Amino acid sequence: MSRTLRLALLSILIGLVVFALKFVAWFATGSLALLSDMLESLVNIATALATSYAIYLSAKPADKEHPYGHHKAEHMSAVLEGVLIILAALMILRATYLDWGAERTLSLPSLGVWAIAGATAINALWSVNIMRKGRALKSPALVAEGIHIWTDVITTVAVVAGLLLSIATGWILLDRLMAIAVALHILWTGFGLLRGSISGLMDEAVPDDLLQDIQNIIARSGTGADQAHDLRTRHIGDVIFVDFHLVVDGDMSVLDAHSLCNRIEAEMKAKFPNIRPHIHVEPRHKAEKDAIDIA
Repeated sequence: MSRTLRLALLSILIGLVVFALKFVAWFATGSLALLSDMLESLVNIATALATSYAIYLSAKPADKEHPYGHHKAEHMSAVLEGVLIILAALMILRATYLDWGAERTLSLPSLGVWAIAGATAINALWSVNIMRKGRALKSPALVAEGIHIWTDVITTVAVVAGLLLSIATGWILLDRLMAIAVALHILWTGFGLLRGSISGLMDEAVPDDLLQDIQNIIARSGTGADQAHDLRTRHIGDVIFVDFHLVVDGDMSVLDAHSLCNRIEAEMKAKFPNIRPHIHVEPRHKAEKDAIDIA
C-alpha cells in the first residue's frame, strides 16, 4: 500500500471521529450552525472515501484500455469533492430556511465545549499534515482533502463564535445568520476547488519555472541537434508529459538520432523521475524561428 493511500484511508478514520464529536456538540447545544458544521463533516467522510479510491486507481499501471495510465483519477476525485462541498452548502441553506420561524433556545454545556474543541483540534492538525504531505507527494487529491478539512476548521471556529454571541445576547437570529455565512464560505471553497481540478483535467501546461528547466535540459543535452521546437507540456498530479520536435542533420543515421533522443530523455528523467517525454525527430529543413537552440 502506498504512502498516499495510507494517508487517504487514515483521513476516513479521522473524519468519523470528528463527525462523532460534532454530533455530540450539536446534540448538546441545539445550534443550527453546529448542525451545519456537522453536515460538512459528513461530506468530509464521503470525500475521503472518494479520495482513497481515486488514489488507489491512479496508482494502477497503464493498460490496454488506458495506455497513458490512470493519473486523472485524482483530479476527478477533486472535482467530486468540489461538488459535494457545494451540496453541503445547499443543505445548510435549506436547513436554515426551514428553521427560520422556529422558536428555540441555545445553551453551551461543558460536554458540547469539550466535543467541539476536540473536533476542531483534530481537524486543524490533520489538515496541516495532509496538505503538507500531499504537496510533497504531488497528490492533488490529498491537497484537495486538506483544503476541505481546513475549511471545516475555519467554519467551526466561526460557528462557535456565533453560538457564544447568540447565547450571550439571546438573539437566536445570530445562530441562523452564522449558518448562512458558513454555507456561503463553503460554496466559495467548493467553486475554487472545482476550478483548480478542472484545470488538471483540461491538460494544463506545467508552471513557467518547470518549463524553463525542461528547456534548459533540452538545450544542454541535445548536442548534435540543431534546435527543438513545438514544445508542449501537460501535468497530471506528479506525472509530467512532454513532447517536442528535434531538428537534426538530414544525413544523421537513425542509430545516432535514437542515441541523441535517449540522452535527452535520460537527463530529463534524472531531474524529473515521473516525466514522460516523447520526441519527434525532423530533418534540418524543418527548422523554425521560434525554437530552442541547442548548445
